[in-house]
This record gives sequence, C-alpha cells and structure tokens, in this order.
Amino acid sequence: MGDRMMQSHGVSLSRRSFLGSMAAVGAASLVPAKVFGADAKPDSLFGGVQIGVITYSYRSMPGDAASVLKHVVASGINSIELMGNTAESFAGCPGGNAKDPAQVKAMLDWRLAAPMEKFEALRKLYQDAGVGIHIVKFGDIGGKDMSDGQIDYYFRVAKALGAKGITREIDENAAKRLGPVADKHGILIGFHNHMQINATTYDGPILTYGKNLAINLDIGHYTAANDDSVLAVIEKYHDRIISLHLKDRKNKANKGANLPFGQGDTPVPAALQYIKKNKLPIFGDIELEYAISKDSDAVKEVAKCVQFCKQALA
Repeated sequence: MGDRMMQSHGVSLSRRSFLGSMAAVGAASLVPAKVFGADAKPDSLFGGVQIGVITYSYRSMPGDAASVLKHVVASGINSIELMGNTAESFAGCPGGNAKDPAQVKAMLDWRLAAPMEKFEALRKLYQDAGVGIHIVKFGDIGGKDMSDGQIDYYFRVAKALGAKGITREIDENAAKRLGPVADKHGILIGFHNHMQINATTYDGPILTYGKNLAINLDIGHYTAANDDSVLAVIEKYHDRIISLHLKDRKNKANKGANLPFGQGDTPVPAALQYIKKNKLPIFGDIELEYAISKDSDAVKEVAKCVQFCKQALA
C-alpha cells in the first residue's frame, strides 16, 4: 500500500506511519499485562472509546473461557463480546450434538435448572484480570421453537455476566418476541448483520418492538455488501447502536476482500472518530477475519488491530 493515505470524512491514517508506530510499541503490547506487575491490567479505552474484541477472533487458538481470557489480556484488551457457548461450557453445560434430540433435551434441561453462581464466578474471573464482558452472544435467542423458559435463562445469564446486551442475527420475528422481554429485563438485544444489510434495513419496523432492541453493526460486512458509506448508517442510528464489529473489507465494487486494518475500504478510523467526537456509548469490537501469516497468531494480529484503533483515536 506504500505511502497511500487512508482517508475518510476528514480522518486519515498513513499505513507507513501506523507500521512505524507499531515498531515503536514493540513486543510490550503482545505480552500479558500481568508480566509488568501484579496490578497491571489491560487498557483499551482510547479517547473515551471502548475498544473490545469478540471471542471469534481467537478461533484458531484454544477456546475455553480461561484460555480466551489469556488471549484477550495478551492482546491488551479490557472488554469482550463473549460467545455464549464459551460461558456455558465454563458453567457446566453438557454440550452435545444439535441434531440428537436426547442431547438437545439434556442441554435444555440443564439450562432451565442452571444456577447463576457459575456465571457470576466467570464474571469475577474476567473482572479480576481487568476484562469486562459487555456483550454475550446467543445467536439463537428468540427462535420460533425456543421456549419462554430458555429465553429467560439467556437474559439471566447476561445479567450474571454483567453484560449490557445479547447479540443475535437480524430477524424481525425474533424482534417481535424479544422486544417486550428485553424491556422487562433491561438488557439490550443487538441485531448483528452479515451481507444482508443495506442503508434501508433499519428503516422498517424491526426496532419498534421494544426500546431495548438495538444494532450490533458490522461495518466491514456492510462495506463489502454495498458501495455507499456505512458512516451514514452510524450517524442515522447512533442512538440505537450498542456496538460496531470492526474489520477492514473492500467494498462491493472491489470484491469485498478481508484485509489487515488500513488496507481495505472500511472507514474504521472515521467511525471511531465519530464515536469519540460525539461521546457515544458504542463499543468498537475487533473481529479478526483476515488470513494470519504462518509467523504470527491471532493474539499478535488482534494486538496490531488494537494499536491501529488507538492511533485512529489519538
């Protein structure tokens, strides 16, 4: 990419200057904070904007709750969108094959009877390391065949983990069902997008079924699916967005490739600057999806993304 400047709505960030700053940061950002002292903890709050990460970023590495915590701390991050199965496994959920009725029943029975103490213990484990669980992902919540009891369980888990919201894919039928329940519990439901989104997706009634229905906007996927700027969507729905998923993809005209931060068409710096300028309570969560070279790993790559965001918010 050379000296080409990445510019979007007044925000520019030179790839060369970013790489230079990374060299200055050196290995310090790639090792656990605990190495520097008993009280050292990760900090990824930059300019008032909370940068986090989603569990999926570490899919190439061990994925139990304790290992994920180590990855997050080693990346220099203090906030996470945690996958529900990671939390449930820690709490003792039996797991199983979703196509086996007996195993599905065993999981449901466990959920309906599960005490919250294990989830509270997981929250404390993460908090003690300096990491907050701001969102938990239960991708099937509100499905047409899901019992009211299981939906209530998911909300209770979110509360026990200290999460502000639960994420799932865009679904208007789920919104109709979950809106009143989310309002009762005071927990946000953040609708996540893949490539099915455009500038008019949220002009429909999906957000009208409850005041706690919200948007988990993946700005990389939006960019790959469209040729217009996602910044207009952020500005329009800023008061309904709980979080952005941060990745850098080419736009639709450029085939939507997933690339390291700063090499695609996604206006990551401009989006973060908009949150900073307007002091919005929107999380910016890194979702590592580009290919990792053989001499690196997910922790090192996420740490690079963190530094990119830090410089974008400087």
